[in-house]
Amino acid sequence: MHSVDILIVGSGIAGLTAAIAAKETGASAAIATKGAATKGNSVMAQGGINAALGNIDSDSPNLHAKDTLKSAHNLANENMVEKLCNGGIEAIEFLEKLGVQFSRIGGADTPLKSIAQRALGGASAKRACYAQDYTGLKIVHTLLESAVNLDIPIYEGLFLLELIKNSLGEVCGGLFFNFDTGKTEPIYAGKVIIATGGFGAIYSKNTNSATSTGDGLAAILRAGGELSNLEFVQFHPTTLKGSNILISESARGEGGYLVNGKGERFINELSTRDVISRAIYGQIQSGERVFLDIRHIGEEKLKQLMPQELKLIKQYANCNAAKELIEIEPAVHYTMGGASVNEKFEVTGLKGCYCIGEASNANVHGANRLGGNSLLEAAAFGLQGAKEAAKAKASKIEETELAYTLPIAKGSDNMELFKAKKTLADTLFENAGVVRDENKLSRALSEIESLNIKDLKIDDTPKHSTLLIELLELQNASILATALIKSALWRKETRGAHIRSDYPKESVEFEKNSKVNYDIIE
Repeated sequence: MHSVDILIVGSGIAGLTAAIAAKETGASAAIATKGAATKGNSVMAQGGINAALGNIDSDSPNLHAKDTLKSAHNLANENMVEKLCNGGIEAIEFLEKLGVQFSRIGGADTPLKSIAQRALGGASAKRACYAQDYTGLKIVHTLLESAVNLDIPIYEGLFLLELIKNSLGEVCGGLFFNFDTGKTEPIYAGKVIIATGGFGAIYSKNTNSATSTGDGLAAILRAGGELSNLEFVQFHPTTLKGSNILISESARGEGGYLVNGKGERFINELSTRDVISRAIYGQIQSGERVFLDIRHIGEEKLKQLMPQELKLIKQYANCNAAKELIEIEPAVHYTMGGASVNEKFEVTGLKGCYCIGEASNANVHGANRLGGNSLLEAAAFGLQGAKEAAKAKASKIEETELAYTLPIAKGSDNMELFKAKKTLADTLFENAGVVRDENKLSRALSEIESLNIKDLKIDDTPKHSTLLIELLELQNASILATALIKSALWRKETRGAHIRSDYPKESVEFEKNSKVNYDIIE
């Protein structure tokens, strides 16, 4: 048993940034992460990180905030959006100081002014700072190196089972399953920051890391915290058909076209993701194939701007993107909802527990996230959240014996795990996908409840058990899927990424957040 001032669960951009910022305040910090520190969603982010530097176009934090609020469809908090957009320059300065190798433009007199910027969907200016199409990867590697140099402990292979609460009801640590030892172990802390990311991987077609199963959010629910806006699931419009490998929005930002099988352009390529995904879904439902066309951009420029994606398109689609059309389809990319937090990033209903990044609903994305704002939220709110946690009163640490029964029983049929996992993922995509209705959502809820996932067990030993981890993830996925569907059934309107064919218009009645707690799931 050991303790730390601030425990961060998750090792993406939000978690690493928070750990570094916490350490710089003088607090002791540690990171616990389920997988390797470089295996989450952050490293897969390609397009860029928004900040109103104004290096290419005239821009300002106010203009950035206006774009963000418009994309959110009246569901964002103006104060939090201002904190996000005003924090953009600070976030880029922080990353620049650590050594992130952003792409550059010539003729600038300061490092910040030399950072190249591109336009992403929904933006009224070129404000996404990028590093070719390796933006997330380069940021994570730089942050990780900095964390190591600061002697911040990073405990890999720890699966969050439960949040620990003291006798006052304050969160004072986490109980983890240790992959290496096969045992449960606690880490105690005066404050806990959840930065475990979203839950997009519970869908069958998604662009996410396989680790994005909502573990932190499920733990928050079980501990008595509140989640909100889970029905707002963002589909990325351009993923490779079949494999769902992401083709960054930067491909359209650089001038790529979207065309159907007849060669017709059918949508403004720089519209927001909800608008484009709906348009592509409509084309596919009508029997058309849909393609991304970047041939006119030119092979040399493509190699300079998006070398990684050219390789991935060749590898997974056997397509020479500089000379051929790329067949695409929408897939789940980002979950706008998450843990309800206040303006200090503390989770509603959980004293001593904070949440940042995709796991959080900090009320900045609303019904549809603006492209480039996810990495910004991770970095800007990682900095701000850590500072808020560092100056808050610490929870009283009470070290007690913690009992946790792992779902293992000799003689269990392990195939039931895989059947249930596939059924849940397929059911979600088919019935709670791009376009939803009452019948589809009710069917999905019934099918998932019939799986009785909470009662599933496996026949295995806990040590080194990948099956055990898959079952623990599936249990969390079931909780998040149920919460998502119930939220989607409640929201009887179409707003942003939540599209109801039976309620095709926005309604003033639903100009508010959906909210769920564990009682609603049960």
